[in-house]
Amino acid sequence: MQYDLYKNIEISAKSRLSGEPLPRKEQYRVHILALGDVGSTLAMGLRLMGGDVISTLGVCDLREGVSQRWEFELNQIVPPGENRFPPVEIVDIDHILDCDVFLFCASRFVPDTAVKSGDVRMAQYELNRPLAAGYGRMAREKGFRGMFCVVSDPVDQLCRAVLLESNRDEAGELDYKGLSANQVRGFGLGVMNARARYYAGRDPRFASYLTEGRAFGPHGEGLIIANSITHYDDKLSRELTELTKRANLEMRSLGYKPYVAPALSSGALTLLACLRGEWQYSSVFMDGVFFGIRNRLTGNGCEAEQLAIPEALAERIYETVEMLKGID
Repeated sequence: MQYDLYKNIEISAKSRLSGEPLPRKEQYRVHILALGDVGSTLAMGLRLMGGDVISTLGVCDLREGVSQRWEFELNQIVPPGENRFPPVEIVDIDHILDCDVFLFCASRFVPDTAVKSGDVRMAQYELNRPLAAGYGRMAREKGFRGMFCVVSDPVDQLCRAVLLESNRDEAGELDYKGLSANQVRGFGLGVMNARARYYAGRDPRFASYLTEGRAFGPHGEGLIIANSITHYDDKLSRELTELTKRANLEMRSLGYKPYVAPALSSGALTLLACLRGEWQYSSVFMDGVFFGIRNRLTGNGCEAEQLAIPEALAERIYETVEMLKGID
């Protein structure tokens, strides 16, 4: 069964929501908002690995002294030989969108290590949605034409909030004059692929994922891990999905916040692959929601991996898309 992961809905055909492909550049000016656990780790990854595609890394945090700390620290990370790392600069909030790539890492609520059950990502949605939506409106006001990247949880739902709120007028009506769907992208699925690979490397029952598997959907509830595209086993895939979904709770049970792997696997490594035009896992606009798939940026826009999807897997994808549509 062939499932079209890029089926457009009516809203995507209106005005700028579909949008023109983002211009490809040799190097990009990247700005990071909020330097908490995730933002600071992400910044370290981009400083160390992004010299080929990042011209300047701008950092911004509303807490006193935090931006200064990370400008000081990051610019002192240098190799023993020639320094090819991107320079780090402090950016104030008024100029946070003067860039090619904006990384939204802000959060009003991050569950502490005492939280060891439930979907902690969705618990953040109520507080983080208005925060993300506010920067969506800022992007509209400033006529932002770069890439708006959501790293904060829940990634996929916040992407939708950013896109929709940026396209509302002062009366709250959609006028389609804000961000295009091509400009907004979520970075959360990369670590889910990494976690699935972690378990697949430790249990031979899941070994096929390492060469034939795929991840789909949101970073959290609704996640879909397929053990294999060519030899799909629904029972095994659902078991591996549950292990992957609960990996963050496993880390919390040890008394630590699970932010290092997400900041690097979903954040730094995936963003850099995206900017280089390489295949990677990120969330893009499809069928009215943001949905994580394997894709790459080309000169003609975003290209999704074309796959023949087994029927049982397609049904899981449809279910997740409908679930995401029900979240306002």
